[in-house]
Amino acid sequence: MLPYAAYLRVYEPLSAFPEADRKVWAAYAESRDRPRRAGALEAEHGESVRRLIGVPPQPAPAQESPNAYLRRVEDRLFVCPWQSRLRSWLAFSRFRGSTPARVMDRFVPQAIAEQTADDFDRYKRGGDSASLRTHIRTATWNIPSSWFVPFDGNERWLVLGKPVKGQDVTTATGRNLIYVTSMSQARRRSARALQVIRKHVGEVATGVEVEEVARWLEEFHPHSLVELDYGGLVHLMNDDALQADQSVAELSAALTGLDTGQEELAYAMYQRVILRWKSMQLLESAN
Repeated sequence: MLPYAAYLRVYEPLSAFPEADRKVWAAYAESRDRPRRAGALEAEHGESVRRLIGVPPQPAPAQESPNAYLRRVEDRLFVCPWQSRLRSWLAFSRFRGSTPARVMDRFVPQAIAEQTADDFDRYKRGGDSASLRTHIRTATWNIPSSWFVPFDGNERWLVLGKPVKGQDVTTATGRNLIYVTSMSQARRRSARALQVIRKHVGEVATGVEVEEVARWLEEFHPHSLVELDYGGLVHLMNDDALQADQSVAELSAALTGLDTGQEELAYAMYQRVILRWKSMQLLESAN
C-alpha cells in the first residue's frame, strides 16, 4: 500500500540541465535497471521505509538519489529527479522545528538528529539558492486547492485498475489519477487565478498559497511539464468517488464565477472542492 500522499512534480527538458547531468540522465533513460513509472513510487517509498525502520533510523539518505521520473513527448526527454536526500532534509527540518525536544528523541536519537541537521547546514553553505529547489512537492492526506489551479479539467487522466478476485477495488494495481500540462499553461492559469482572487477577495490564505505555487513554477525551465499525481490518495476513494472527483474543473468554475459576478456559482463550486478534501483529511485522525 502506497502512502496516503499526493505529488506535484515538474519535469524539465534534458536541455535545462548542466551538460554533465544531461549525459547522466540520458544514460539513465536508456538503462534497463532503473525503476519504471508503474513501480517508481513504490520503489521511492520503499527506500524511505527501509531508512526509517532501521536501527538507528536514518532521516535522510547518505547520498542523493540517482533516480528520476521520466516523460517523453515525441523525441524529447523530460526529467523530474527524485532528490530524495534534499527532500528528506527539508521534511526533517520542518518536522524537527514543529516537534517538542522532549518528544523528538522518541522518533530520532539526538545524535542522529544533530548529525542530519549538520549535514544539511554544510550542504546549504556549499550551494546556492537553486540547490534547495525541489522538483517534487508532497501533501499527505490532502491536496491543497492551490495545486489544482495550474491544470484544466480536460487534462485529467484516470485509471481505475482491475482488482483480482476478492480484492477491494481501492487496492487495484495500476489505479491512478493524474493531470499533466505544459509549464506555459500552468503559469498562465496561476497568474489568472491570482489576478481574480486579488481583485475580488483580496489577500486571503488561498491567494497566498496560489502565489507560492506560482513562484515555485517560475524557478523552472519555461518548456517544462507540470504533473499532479493523486498518488496513494486513490486508495482512499472508491471508483464512484474517483470518477466524480472533478476538483480541477470545479475550482476553475469557481474562479470564472467569481470573475463574472456569479457569486453563488463561485461559492458552490469552491465549497465542493474544500469539503471533498476536508473530509479526506479527516481520515488521518480516524481510528
